[in-house]
Amino acid sequence: MRIRAVGFDIGSVLERIDPIEEFHDRWRTRLAMTGPDFDAALASVDPDGLAETGGLTEAQYLGQYAAALGLSQAQRAEFTADLWDWYCGELDTGLVAYAASLRPRVRTGILSNSADGARREEQARYRFEQLVDVIVYSHEAGVAKPDPRAFLLLCDELGVRPDELAFLDDVPGHIDAARALGIHGIVHVSTPASIAAIEDLLGQGS
Repeated sequence: MRIRAVGFDIGSVLERIDPIEEFHDRWRTRLAMTGPDFDAALASVDPDGLAETGGLTEAQYLGQYAAALGLSQAQRAEFTADLWDWYCGELDTGLVAYAASLRPRVRTGILSNSADGARREEQARYRFEQLVDVIVYSHEAGVAKPDPRAFLLLCDELGVRPDELAFLDDVPGHIDAARALGIHGIVHVSTPASIAAIEDLLGQGS
């Protein structure tokens, strides 16, 4: 077994993000809505999860947020900025530096469940397109983790077999799906542990 590529998730892996409940609580308080009313409004925005596979554009899902929450034009602009700030979080500089160091030893890629606008926002803030060889965003690909097709698409883009890929994600269910394909999945708990696990896999094939 030789690892020829390493893939990374973004949210809660390459980026540290706050719990979404903090974002929700901030806006529920600001809009003076009860918890049940706020939750019901959010649930009506994209009940089928279409945004994650490209079924809604950024303008569409933001418009649905605005309508559901009764946002004014000014509030919509502030909500949008706050949403992207939460979504992009803060860069895990240690893990990003490690990801950058892997090339040219192996090919590197990103596989992220996302919505329209994610590439623009994350590229502007963190230049992920310069960090790795391949980026697969679910809203562009039309398929999202844990669907096996998402992982196989990453393998195809990287030019490797599943058993030649190590993949890091914070969601155990995503890792289970990757492992079922023969991918060497690693559940991300901490940056030092993840780096050590990847290095162990890389060392096994040397």
